[in-house]
Formats: sequence, structure tokens, C-alpha cells
Amino acid sequence: MVFAPAPQLTVTIEQPADHVEIHVHPGGQGLWQARMLLCLGVPVVFCTSLGGELGQVLRPLIEAEGVDLRAVERGGTSGGYVHDRRAGHREELADVAGHPLSRHEMDELYDLALAEGLRSSICLLSGPSDASVIAPDLYRRLSADLTGNGARVVADLSGGYLDAVLAGRPTLLKVSHEELLEDGRAADATEEALLGAMRRLRADGAGAVVVSRADHPALALLDDEEVRVVAPRMEAVDPRGAGDSMTAAAAAMLARGADLATAVRTGAAAGALNVTRHGLGTGRADAIATLTERVRLEPVRRRPTP
Repeated sequence: MVFAPAPQLTVTIEQPADHVEIHVHPGGQGLWQARMLLCLGVPVVFCTSLGGELGQVLRPLIEAEGVDLRAVERGGTSGGYVHDRRAGHREELADVAGHPLSRHEMDELYDLALAEGLRSSICLLSGPSDASVIAPDLYRRLSADLTGNGARVVADLSGGYLDAVLAGRPTLLKVSHEELLEDGRAADATEEALLGAMRRLRADGAGAVVVSRADHPALALLDDEEVRVVAPRMEAVDPRGAGDSMTAAAAAMLARGADLATAVRTGAAAGALNVTRHGLGTGRADAIATLTERVRLEPVRRRPTP
């Protein structure tokens, strides 16, 4: 089950040759994660909310992705953005967060996600693009009630949503080093500072913790072992979505019964492959499997205290 409370309609303008192209897709963190799960052959129940004109357009686009869509109708509108990528980089032309969910709509979405989550092997909790859309406390209740009733939770969150989901003691928590810095959980981007933040996250309730670090190897805390996740380096076409691919691929392997080490290695391979593609949350399963064989988990040997 992928919990994606507020997907977005994405419009991207490109010019690959002498003509302009306009691409319209469903987007947002949860959608990109669902797309990667499907690429790896894992069926997805997609729990979300849709409303307004953008929601009407999003519904068939999401269904066309191949997920089992479960949607709560919103009184307000869904969100979306328009990006211009003709110059070789993304320029934001417009970004609409969408209206906040009402208390009744959050109750309906919570019940929907809880029921579907308890029927699923893995529950992947993704965040909204804007914190005004949904209250973090829903994540606290949902994660706690899912894990308290035997479900396994994977989360890719930051800020208040990260604080909230720890109450459920998620099986795997993924966060970027930038998010740890923005949240004040790490003083700087050194390995020691990030590992300290990861140990605190584990003490606060997370099972395993993975921290992505852009161009540097990710760090992982698996049980009591601190490791660097060394993946093949690829020439990037679009780095956006690599972290979401990493989380989703790890969740896919856990859903199939793999151990944490295998899940993390597969996640790193999916993230590395995703940067070579224009489509977010995409990648061939055979290519991900091949790259996984080249991902190494290297123990972090910290300097002894003087």
C-alpha cells in the first residue's frame, strides 16, 4: 500500500529537437514510488485524495499507471505544477499545492489507508509536496496503528512528518542528508554528524535508517551496523526522483521477503539507474538487478575516541 495523500498533476515543456513537446503526467513522491514498485513487479494499492479540475484529470492518469487506485473525494482542488525544461534544466513556471484536506476528508483517508495497509505486505508512507495540505498527526496515528496491528511500514519523510511517523516504529526510514540538516537533526554533512543523527532516529523508533547523500555514497544503519552504500556512478540526465526510487525499490524487496541488506542494495541500484532517465520513478527491472550486483555495503570504521 502506498499512502500518497496529495498527488500532483505535472506538466513539463521540453524541446528535444526543433519542436516543442508538452508532457502531462501524475506526479508527487508517492506516485513516483508507486511507479518504481510496479517496475519491479510489485502490485500497488494507491491510497490518495483527489478533487477539483486537477483531480478529474489526475484520476485516469493515475489509473493508467497500473495501480489499484483508492481515492477519497476532496471538496477542494488537487495540486499541480508546470515546469519548463527546454534549456536543459527545470524552470518552475507555476506550482499549486492544492487545498488543505478537511477534518472529515482526513478521517476518510485515514480509514481507507488503514484498511488497505493491514491487507498489504508493506505500507509505504509518502509525504505531500506542501505541509499545508495534511496534518502530521495523521501520520503518527496511521503509522502507530499499522505497526501496532502487525503491518510493516517504510517511510520517506522529513520535518514534522518524520517526527510523527517515528511513533509507529517503522521498519525502514529513508531521509536525505539535506533534510537532516534542514530539520536540525544533524549539525553538518560529515559522516559522523549524519551517523549520530541516524542513531538518534533509531533510538526514537526507526528500525533501519538510510540517508541518501546526493553524489556521495548513502549511509545505512542496519541493526547495529553502520555502512556506506557504494553504488555505481552514472551520468545524470535528471537527478530528481532518485531518492524516491531508492525507497520504493527497498520496499519492493522487503515485500518479497528479502533481508534489509538486500533491500538497501537494490534501492541504491534503482536510485543510481533513475538519474539516467527522464521519467521519474522509472527503470528496467533487469538493469536494476544487474546494478544491484555492483552495489557494496562497506562498514564505516570510525576513528577511536582519543
